Amino acid sequence: MAGRHHQTMPIAEARALPLMRGPAGMLIIMAAAQPLAFSVWVALLNNFVVERAGFTGVEIGWLQTVREIPGFLAVGVIFLLFLVREQTFALICLAMLGLAVAVTAMFPSFQGLLITTLIGSIGFHYFETANQSLQLQWLTREEAPIVLGRLIAVAAGSSFAAYGLILLFWTLLDVGYGVIYVLAGAMTAIAALFCRYYYPTFKAPVKQRQEIVLRRRYWLYYMLQFMSGARRQIFVVFAAFMMVERFGFSVPMVTGLMMLTFAMNVVIAPIIGRMVANLGERTALLIEYFGLLFVFLAYGWVYLFGWGALIGAALYFVDHALFALSLSLKTYFQKIADPADIAPTAAVAFSINHIAAVFLPAALGYLWIVNPSAVFYLGAGLAACSILLSALIPRHPAPGHETILTRRGVSIAE
Repeated sequence: MAGRHHQTMPIAEARALPLMRGPAGMLIIMAAAQPLAFSVWVALLNNFVVERAGFTGVEIGWLQTVREIPGFLAVGVIFLLFLVREQTFALICLAMLGLAVAVTAMFPSFQGLLITTLIGSIGFHYFETANQSLQLQWLTREEAPIVLGRLIAVAAGSSFAAYGLILLFWTLLDVGYGVIYVLAGAMTAIAALFCRYYYPTFKAPVKQRQEIVLRRRYWLYYMLQFMSGARRQIFVVFAAFMMVERFGFSVPMVTGLMMLTFAMNVVIAPIIGRMVANLGERTALLIEYFGLLFVFLAYGWVYLFGWGALIGAALYFVDHALFALSLSLKTYFQKIADPADIAPTAAVAFSINHIAAVFLPAALGYLWIVNPSAVFYLGAGLAACSILLSALIPRHPAPGHETILTRRGVSIAE
């Protein structure tokens, strides 16, 4: 294996390699490695900061704000790619996430947790940006929906394993935060190191532009990314919070709920990948957004009328299942993009996706105090807007035919 990372191998040639030695194998390992650190960090965060660092709502609010800043600044990835290859950059960021999680318990103070969270968040968000770009560069348009569905399943399985690791070490072996953080972070960092030295540098067929790319013809993709980020913030921040505040879910109950959703995605995500390949992006996104419209309305009614924890949990499952359909947003862009735009546009889109994350959770926190159901009704409104936008996607999107408002074959200039 030594020296393999010094090789540069064109993607066309790499396709002849066995699955786990080619680019798809590396994508699988990275998809499994990231959740090992991040899921453990998320699962233990609230208990750790209260028990060891004495956090109140003020400190956790600032911590979450700091955590989202690198996502908003993901466009900076474009300039960092002047210094390092994108594949190497992704692995550096993955290792950064792992190391930051590994040392989290060593700095149980407000300042210490801000620093480790910022470093880990840079690793997480910049890795996600580069990883999404590599996926679209390395996968053909025909195989992308199916492989992306499998990668979602791998990530879900890894998250399931991470939660199982917590339950095993916490309940059976009676170890503390420090050991769990170190183990989870170290496994992610080791996986990044393995990929660095085991795989050659895969050369994409088209050299990526190293500049900020904003094109008018991508406007629908930008709008859908913004809506996706806004809706996701409402779900991530308030769906599980409702289960705790309204229905009194304990930590084991919330952990169990999340483990079940991850187990479900292991099964359902590959099926959804094949469905996107067969039905097309427009149909898949319309199914997702109509489903989310129902889910958000139902969340509001569940809170308002107190229909019960079982219905709330069922909606949580449906929401997670629908999330897998979002892979069609990636494949839609892959079909309309200039191949040289994939890396810079992935960075721009990631920043657009996180615009809402900077202000929406804090703003909706005040709305939650006045009318919790209204928060979910706002999510339903965003889903309705997304339905209207996704209806503009052509049945067969392509450069020059990005929306139904453009005719196939017209100029694809800015």
